[in-house]
Amino acid sequence: MAETSETRYRVSGMDCAACATKIDTAVRRVVGVADVSVSVVAGTMTVRHDGSSDLKAIEKRVTGLGYSVSPFAGSAAPAQDHGPHDHHDHGDHAGHDHDHDHDHADHDHGQKKIDGLHGRDHAPMTGSWWQSRKGRLTIVSGAALIAAYAIGHLVPAVVSYAFVIAMLVGLVPIARRAIMAALSGTPFSIEMLMTIAAVGAVIINAGEEAATVVFLFLVGELLEGVAAGKARESIQSLTALVPKNALLEDNGQTREVPAESLAVGAIIMVRPGDRISADGVIVSGESAIDEAPVTGESTPLRKGVDAVVFAGTVNGDSVLRVRVTAAAADNTIARVVRLVEEAQESKAPTERFIDRFSRYYTPGVVVVAALVAVVPPLFLSGAWDEWVYKGLAILLIGCPCALVISTPAAIAASLSAGARRGLLMKGGAVLETLGKVTMVAFDKTGTLTEGKPKVTDIVSFGLSGAQVLSRAAVLEQGSSHPLALAILNRARADGVPVPPAFELEALPGKGVSGKVGGETLDLLSPSAARERGALDGEKDARIAVLNDEGKSVSVLLVNGVAVGLIAMRDEPREDAEAGLSALKSAGVKAMMLTGDNKRTAAAVAGMLRIDWRGEMMPEDKQRVVGELKRQGFIVAKVGDGINDAPALAAADIGIAMGGGTDVALETADAAVLHGRVGDVARMIELSKRTMRNILENITIALGLKAVFLVTTIAGITGLWPAILADTGATVLVTINALRLLRIRE
Repeated sequence: MAETSETRYRVSGMDCAACATKIDTAVRRVVGVADVSVSVVAGTMTVRHDGSSDLKAIEKRVTGLGYSVSPFAGSAAPAQDHGPHDHHDHGDHAGHDHDHDHDHADHDHGQKKIDGLHGRDHAPMTGSWWQSRKGRLTIVSGAALIAAYAIGHLVPAVVSYAFVIAMLVGLVPIARRAIMAALSGTPFSIEMLMTIAAVGAVIINAGEEAATVVFLFLVGELLEGVAAGKARESIQSLTALVPKNALLEDNGQTREVPAESLAVGAIIMVRPGDRISADGVIVSGESAIDEAPVTGESTPLRKGVDAVVFAGTVNGDSVLRVRVTAAAADNTIARVVRLVEEAQESKAPTERFIDRFSRYYTPGVVVVAALVAVVPPLFLSGAWDEWVYKGLAILLIGCPCALVISTPAAIAASLSAGARRGLLMKGGAVLETLGKVTMVAFDKTGTLTEGKPKVTDIVSFGLSGAQVLSRAAVLEQGSSHPLALAILNRARADGVPVPPAFELEALPGKGVSGKVGGETLDLLSPSAARERGALDGEKDARIAVLNDEGKSVSVLLVNGVAVGLIAMRDEPREDAEAGLSALKSAGVKAMMLTGDNKRTAAAVAGMLRIDWRGEMMPEDKQRVVGELKRQGFIVAKVGDGINDAPALAAADIGIAMGGGTDVALETADAAVLHGRVGDVARMIELSKRTMRNILENITIALGLKAVFLVTTIAGITGLWPAILADTGATVLVTINALRLLRIRE
């Protein structure tokens, strides 16, 4: 396999999808370039090349088109060539690059700083709009236009020259970009159409309108830039959540260090009210953690020793010591941002279709404009001035900018909105398919249920329930078995005393025994208790009832006599029922696939009122997903992504459930970061809203063009309304897409 390298660039100045297309076309022509993916919203470009490419030539192509470009520091990492969409490579290298994202502005000085996610000087529209190059050009062009009006008023003889000069102020940079784009393989760019229209207008003595149109075009571009910047900020604001500094423990002392410099394994101190500066595990302390900034979860969660915490969350009420588990470049927020940026670079089917459509659409418009300008004067004795003018207006109306950005703007806004709620989707294609899902197949353990058993029933014979629980807890001290932990947790919750035991002994396959306060205690499985003759018909009947409810039962013996039963079961998550009913009301069916025995599966499925299949191996789950697809369902498979990997891969959409670093993002197409069942329904709803938004955008873009096309040919509107039809539509479409950023719970 040929070895390819991947280099990532930060590109600023892109404000619509036509920009991305121009850059893509130009860079693909550089020798040795295998693949290019450009994201307008993330402001990034990833180039895969065979190493023979001249990286300076790539940068020159992009700057020639009028954009500024800078490579992420250290981004040319070799990658095995698995084709352009190899997710592992993509994620991997993006990962290495992100160490340097923060400090790119300063990397020459060898020092690191965090400034949002990316070096400030490369951000597209940071600072005020008038400080950007486009802003300054628009102001100068506007001033020249006003000056031309003033001169025309004072010296009417030179009015036409004044307007031509005013027009050239704005048009020269536009024409330069048009020529560079044409040389790089994009002859029909908006800049080229603009240049032809403006020059044509001067030739037919419409200099005043030509100057006005150039100015309006620059204003439109500026508005597009501001709108694109807003979309970009929505993702980059996530990174602002991570504090810049951390309190590092070092030889018993704490000192403030940059959060970026924290190594895995370091111990940091987090004061009450501070944001946690790295992903980690609590080593000492207990506190309420507000995870709303990262997961959208509004109620703070109490977390103690061994609990996992995320960078960017807020420590509530007491000092915590946290062991760092991920470097800054790999913490949850950095990974979310990276995934969303990469997802924005991968195109959705609708977007690919519109790209192809616009490739034929723009030349088509040029042909129509030429025919409108030439046919009536030649064959229908129309006036040349009038019809050339109409032809030029049609040229401007025809620009596909609004149409081309209609899809990526909506998808980018949607991916950002999802990421801020802990809903990760790998790209537009996933987002599109989610809305079509008709069947969701859930794993049981850890997805629909908590994943750890709880004590559900304490049945006592002769003693009180608290006494039964206390004696059982005595025997389970020190054990880390899930059933033992369930009993200990219940004893702690109920506040029953747990005195120390003597002569504790594990009985393999049967249970545990020990002595306390002169009593001999045994906690046994029902079959082991039967062997001892401790169960009668009545007790056996109680055990059978509990087993039928899918519960595991342990029998407590005191001096050889059965005094109580403790029943345990992995209970459904609190939000499981509400989440499933949200799916049902959206018209989506749900099914539970589990490896558990049929009795347990039936009990949980009964509580949740859901179809189920039990006793399934991973390959059985994969087979069932295949059967559902053959029945015509669009299937989403939800699981923890490890034993579910074959089924996740087989489904139309694989959704991994779970937080932080455990998310199996490699196999899954999407992930629910904070593991709520209801989030699956939210993801589907977000997809449907996005597809509706895209349809609205396409309607706005084409509708406005159609209206102005008719009014132009009818002679009602002229050149400058034609520019409004284009840039106005682009701005409207972008604003409509940004509505998706408003997070609705």
